[in-house]
Amino acid sequence: MPPRSPRAGLDGPGRLIAVPRSPGTALSPNALVALVCAAQVCVQIGAFFWPALLPDMMARWSLSNTEAGWITASFYGAYMLAVPVLVTLTDRIDPKRVYLFGVGCTVLAHGLFAGLADGFWSALLLRALAGIGWAGTYMTGLKLLADRVHPRQMSRAVTGHVASIGVSGAASYTVAALLDGLAGWRLAFALAAGSAAAAWVIVVLMVPAADRAERPAPHSSGPGLFDFRPVLANRSAMAYGVAYAVHTLEMNALRGWGVAFLGYVAATTGSGGAVLSPPVVLTLLSLLGTAASVVGNEASIRIGRRRLITCAMLGSALLASLIGYLGTGSYAVATGLLLLWGMVTWLDSSSLTAGAAGTADPARRGATLAVHSSLGYGGGFLGPLMVGLLLDAAGGMSPFGWSIAFGSIGVLMLAALVAFRVMRPRELEGDAQNAPPER
Repeated sequence: MPPRSPRAGLDGPGRLIAVPRSPGTALSPNALVALVCAAQVCVQIGAFFWPALLPDMMARWSLSNTEAGWITASFYGAYMLAVPVLVTLTDRIDPKRVYLFGVGCTVLAHGLFAGLADGFWSALLLRALAGIGWAGTYMTGLKLLADRVHPRQMSRAVTGHVASIGVSGAASYTVAALLDGLAGWRLAFALAAGSAAAAWVIVVLMVPAADRAERPAPHSSGPGLFDFRPVLANRSAMAYGVAYAVHTLEMNALRGWGVAFLGYVAATTGSGGAVLSPPVVLTLLSLLGTAASVVGNEASIRIGRRRLITCAMLGSALLASLIGYLGTGSYAVATGLLLLWGMVTWLDSSSLTAGAAGTADPARRGATLAVHSSLGYGGGFLGPLMVGLLLDAAGGMSPFGWSIAFGSIGVLMLAALVAFRVMRPRELEGDAQNAPPER
């Protein structure tokens, strides 16, 4: 019988151990990262078709700003509720199985939206199902990688994973607009379902099942699988989670209302939108944001994670407070400020998630990522809904309404920054060795 070659895994305290593998049955870490990232591009390509088509769908179904906000927020609300269960399960069962469940929900959600959606309630329910699919694929895909890479490589593995989702999310806006223009919105969602189905096939056929020995062993005593008290007691991981909650609130408010905001500015000023239409701007924003996330993570490694996150949060608060006042009078100014705001918003995206994963107890990394993600998408649920509610409370879309809606995000970001600094999270192994200690 031929000898088996060792594979690196993690033991309970997070040290690397040699895990046997059968020849021809396991992927190298680089190949696994590439396959998971490719699958993520396919499954997430339709994630933002709804906000990309929001102005037309609001007119088609006579939706108010609040109703549109609820539909957008239902995606993140369902994610928030599903992710603690689905991601925590990856501490006990193969993440591949949970991932495939999430992809299946995504296929079903997009396919049914294409065939059955006809107004507020059907759209609300089907976008919620898509949110469950997101919960079963986003952090679960990250868990597939986090269990199999060296702690020093985790930060860059997380960045590659975030980048793949960022690229597909960026393309989502332009692809939705193109497909809608060519054949209508129903075909756009049908093709999104087909792309997600391709991701399911990739993972089923090409990603091997996890060896039980390659995941951290559960604690023999102490809290059970769904007892999150040890995670909540991890002050460092929770500091990254609190910051991530408002970060995602801001990001999803941008994703959910960016097209509508630019459409309003174009309509009221009578200029812009011909070359850089609102969907194209949101695609560019997401691409630049993804690049900013990668750059931000590298900066975290070099100058210190806390320092980078602090700068990003301050910049976000400032831009959120300014864009409603300065951007509604000119499409060019609105576009420039929105792109700048997006890049600053995304700057600490990878840094926050890598911080939570890297300071987690390895045996509870899935539970930690579940709590982190649930906090984030709790904020993500509130962001689009809050913008819609504040717009209607201010009398509808207007310079005053947009100033109130976006300015409130800036206030929340400043509050989150204070909490982050008070909680004093740890740097990661491999971050700047000369980063000044928190006092």
